[in-house]
Amino acid sequence: GHTLILLHGATDTHRLWDPFLAVFTKHFRVITPDSRGHGATLNPEPLITYSMMADDLAGLITSLQLRKPFVMGYSDGGQALLDFGMRYPELAGGLVIGGAWYRFSQSYQDAISAAGFVKPGRVDYRIYENQSPLDWQERMRQAHQDPRQDYPRILLEQLAHLWWTPLDYQLSDFRKISAPTLILMGEKDEMISSRQAVELADLIPGAELA
Repeated sequence: GHTLILLHGATDTHRLWDPFLAVFTKHFRVITPDSRGHGATLNPEPLITYSMMADDLAGLITSLQLRKPFVMGYSDGGQALLDFGMRYPELAGGLVIGGAWYRFSQSYQDAISAAGFVKPGRVDYRIYENQSPLDWQERMRQAHQDPRQDYPRILLEQLAHLWWTPLDYQLSDFRKISAPTLILMGEKDEMISSRQAVELADLIPGAELA
């Protein structure tokens, strides 16, 4: 069937989608890449940005010569997909943006701080480890193939920088998104309010909300 690309969230890998592939592959040719710095995809840069991730997606589509694939992104995957839709409006046939935000809110800042990501590039490991399995570093080393022994902390600190960097989107940026777009938001999402999801859908021409 038509190509469907699935983008996972932060600290996860393409394995996030394994439980759903049996359903998706009945209808689509499914591609599940590992994002920059995750799984088998290394990150040669000192930081991760959503624009880098958007460029990676564009490069994947171009190198595989995919014609207007559908793309679904969840959490950081959805955030990168929002950036991609603005910067590469001609490449995708449809976008499903799940669990993404378009501006910082107090609930968002409170949530990432409560998880231990207290400021740009800084993780309070006392907070983070209080909410994580005792073997969290070993689990991350197994999931992500970067050979550096301290990579679990490197990745978390890169994410702390990513999550505290203002998005600075303008109204004109949302108007650039031309692919049919669905904004997907969980009713009980503790980080992103349903109001912000409604606002995001209103900003994108013709977007729908679920």
